[in-house]
Amino acid sequence: MITSVRLVFLCCAWTAVWSATALAAPSAAPSAQRLLFLGDSITYAGHFVEIFEAWLRLRYPDWRGEVANAGLPSETVSGLSEDGHAGGQFPRPDLHERLTRVLDAVRPDCVVACYGMNDGIYLDWDEQRFQRFRAGIEKLREQVRSRGARMIHVTPPTFDPPAGSNKPFNYDRVLDRYAEWLVGQRTHGWEVIDLHRHMGRHLEERRKSNPSYRLAPDGVHPTEAGHWVIAQPLLQFFGAADRILEVERPMDVLGAYSRGAEVLALVQEKQRWMKDSWLSHARHLRPGMKRGIPLPEALAKAEELNRRIQEALPY
Repeated sequence: MITSVRLVFLCCAWTAVWSATALAAPSAAPSAQRLLFLGDSITYAGHFVEIFEAWLRLRYPDWRGEVANAGLPSETVSGLSEDGHAGGQFPRPDLHERLTRVLDAVRPDCVVACYGMNDGIYLDWDEQRFQRFRAGIEKLREQVRSRGARMIHVTPPTFDPPAGSNKPFNYDRVLDRYAEWLVGQRTHGWEVIDLHRHMGRHLEERRKSNPSYRLAPDGVHPTEAGHWVIAQPLLQFFGAADRILEVERPMDVLGAYSRGAEVLALVQEKQRWMKDSWLSHARHLRPGMKRGIPLPEALAKAEELNRRIQEALPY
């Protein structure tokens, strides 16, 4: 008969083995040394970027690269903006107004970009708006690849408004079609992470037992739990086993490492001021953003934090 103590030990051991398996990857380490994330307010919030970097450093302790978050709230890749956006204070910023400067500043060898949520400007389907989105994505891809960098596209998150929303249609159906087009480009050799489908399936499954379950209280901006759902297919794409899509919390994965929580905290500290420095250095047209510290100073601070992260790695 298995004693209770032994049973607890076996359960803990199984959890550790399962978690390590969930982190397993087919290659030794990512070839990219400078990864750049582009997107809107969801990317700028950055919780999923922080989880990704922490996992990357824990999984590949010899990796000495950098992860830069240059997401900008309200931004589109289409250059479109609805009438009266932000109460008429300013139009939505266009990625292409700043893209060259961002690429010059970061010098990435891999770019991960998630656009679409704002590009339909929260209106019903319109072919011309879709063509603007498509042209903007293609222009982004061309500019990134012309510099020899790898381009990874991410389909837009779900639009999931609360009951009683004043929207007279289901805007998520618009995003369905944007996502379908992006996924379809895989046949042309594009690398595409289908976040939209993953989030939709997650919501559908959870609402079987909890009809009021939500990832974004306002329908757009995810909670930290929502950012974990965003991170899941990203980690899967970069080598985590498929079962990562079913893990409840990021610490169920990062906690498989003895100092995983410490590494995540250090990454969060770094990312939460580095993103403002990247934005300020490259410049943009969106008002109301926090001014970042000068980039040389920020990079020096980041180097020190990276040293502390390296010391906290388990190998």
